Amino acid sequence: MTRGVDVGPAVLGVDPDTPRLLLPVAMVLMWINRVMVALGMVALLVASAVLTYSVVSRYLMKSSTDWQDEAAVFCLVGATFLCSAFVQALRGHVGIEAIAGLLPRSLNRLRLMLVDLLGLLFCSFFAWKSWTLFHEAWVEHQTTSSSWAPSLSIPYGLMATGMTLLGLQLLIQLSARLNSLLNKPAGVAL
Repeated sequence: MTRGVDVGPAVLGVDPDTPRLLLPVAMVLMWINRVMVALGMVALLVASAVLTYSVVSRYLMKSSTDWQDEAAVFCLVGATFLCSAFVQALRGHVGIEAIAGLLPRSLNRLRLMLVDLLGLLFCSFFAWKSWTLFHEAWVEHQTTSSSWAPSLSIPYGLMATGMTLLGLQLLIQLSARLNSLLNKPAGVAL
């Protein structure tokens, strides 16, 4: 519930307040987000097929399976992280709007800008840490502890890529909010 907060409809597109310098980046990111969602849908289908096969093979054929859980988790990690920027572009992440209805419109816009800034800082740190984990896993040839032993660089790379895209999406949205705030004519209510 957004009780009087003007959040607008969930439409994928480039915010008209995006600074001109970032418009090409925003357009490319919008295209990348659409590709990531398509890959995420495929990853979810693959994960469901792998888990279904796992259940059938364990109970009907009495065969041991050790690779299915990791394969499904890798697909789910990829779908979750790679699609997060698309969800942010739609402002679809879970938000707590308890005080949104209590604040005047101008303070609520500042609150949203602060949330974007804090989200950008968190995602930037998370992306940096994920890239370092990816690098360590790649260089040291780290694998999982199962008998299948896939490389840990796979989930770390998915996390790093997804958080980088999410951070970039937040940066573009924050710059659009700042641009909107700075370019409002005098006397116009925020």
